[in-house]
Amino acid sequence: MGQYSFKLPDVGEGTAEAEIAEWRVKVGDRVEEDQPLVDMMTDKATVELTSPVAGIVQSIAGKAGEKAAVGSVLVVLETAGGASADQHKQTAAVEQPVAVAAQAASEQRRTGTGPLTLASGAAHALARSADSGSGASSGAGVSAGSTRSASRSADSGVRAAAGASRSGDASAYAVSGFSRAHDAGTQPRRGERPAASPAVRRRAEELGIKLQFVRGTGPTGRILHADLDAYLAEEGTSGPSRIGHAEPAQSGGNHYLYTKLAGGEDIPVIGLRRQIAERMQAAKRHIPHFTYVEEVDVTELEELRAHLNATRAKDQPKLTLLPFLMRALVRVLREFPQMNATYDDEAGVIHRSAPVHIGMAVQTTRGLLVAVIKHAESRDLWDCATEVGQLATVTRDGKASREQLTGSTITITSLGPLGGVSATPVINRPEVAIIGPNKIVERPVVRDGQIVIRKMMNLSSSFDHRVIDGAEAAEFIQRLRAVLEQPATIFVR
Repeated sequence: MGQYSFKLPDVGEGTAEAEIAEWRVKVGDRVEEDQPLVDMMTDKATVELTSPVAGIVQSIAGKAGEKAAVGSVLVVLETAGGASADQHKQTAAVEQPVAVAAQAASEQRRTGTGPLTLASGAAHALARSADSGSGASSGAGVSAGSTRSASRSADSGVRAAAGASRSGDASAYAVSGFSRAHDAGTQPRRGERPAASPAVRRRAEELGIKLQFVRGTGPTGRILHADLDAYLAEEGTSGPSRIGHAEPAQSGGNHYLYTKLAGGEDIPVIGLRRQIAERMQAAKRHIPHFTYVEEVDVTELEELRAHLNATRAKDQPKLTLLPFLMRALVRVLREFPQMNATYDDEAGVIHRSAPVHIGMAVQTTRGLLVAVIKHAESRDLWDCATEVGQLATVTRDGKASREQLTGSTITITSLGPLGGVSATPVINRPEVAIIGPNKIVERPVVRDGQIVIRKMMNLSSSFDHRVIDGAEAAEFIQRLRAVLEQPATIFVR
């Protein structure tokens, strides 16, 4: 008899721990491969974890509601001889030592080249086993950062290799051995649905394998994980592969199905992207956002902008919508000072700012940054436009100073012509409001009982509901809308 320790895998997004939501088994229960063991809850979702081996539950760690760290043992299973009988049946004799297969898998993983002789999950598991010197009966049930189905394949490869090694056959788990087991199996007849467990089906789909081409060695021709390994081995050494390529359509002819792809890329979240991720997560975790969307008729404002651009001096910058919105904000914030504020939620203090420091979201090649137009209340329209252009340039070039990127009291985020119909902008913590103008489009609207074409724009704005009530936000946006629709009022002191 042997033991298998099922450990909590990394269930996604770098989770360090997860909460036990519900146990599906208890001590003394007999479980089969792929049978659910426990439901684990993260801050994103509830994940069902299944057993990669068959056995009897000897112990479970923790109660529902308790948390477990990634890598800690959740369940200890008693297995027959260190592996289930089915696993011994699935593993045939081999022609190479396990160490050689592990070395080849490690080299293939390092270089990304080499012939396909084993399922990638099994090969990587063998390499990990060889590198660390650990036995097949230890380790996480699902490898960190991988999908459950891929890790089951890896685990089954390790357990199969270990079982063969314990039996005294140093040449276990070779490709030819799998081929013999494969040849002895049963291939589904045309039009017949192949028999396989959901886990096997998921793994086959990820690998791009069509089960009707796989011989099943299980009871009544059932396709097992080892049969997929055998199929992969054969495809790597004989004839054109049907893995990852289009198959002829069932109706015949020269038409082909779309290609199924496998694999992917792991990109470390570091540097500025990690800082952005942490700030966004903190803002959503701490701030109860609510978003208010209102449409604004900017026909007159656009006419004024076009006129000013046509008559501007050579040394004056071209005007966009943003300077007009900034000046309108300055005017309206006199009546709604609670919007031009920051909230220290740890100290429980709201700081209302007299100066208006407007944050401007700038998209760069490294990620999203917020440049700050300081003292917008003291700037005229042309000065605002000049500062916007200069700040946008230095920020995109990566030359903005810390002073230019900090200290905002309210933020504007705009995607210009990509602004869409509406959005739910994330507040730039510790601020309490963010204004999001969407794109300007011509739409038919009713004016004085007549349908006319007007230039319309939505304002999508988010507020911190801890300190801003819905009625306050609505009144603020309606006042801002009124100023934008009568642009002459922007310049009234």
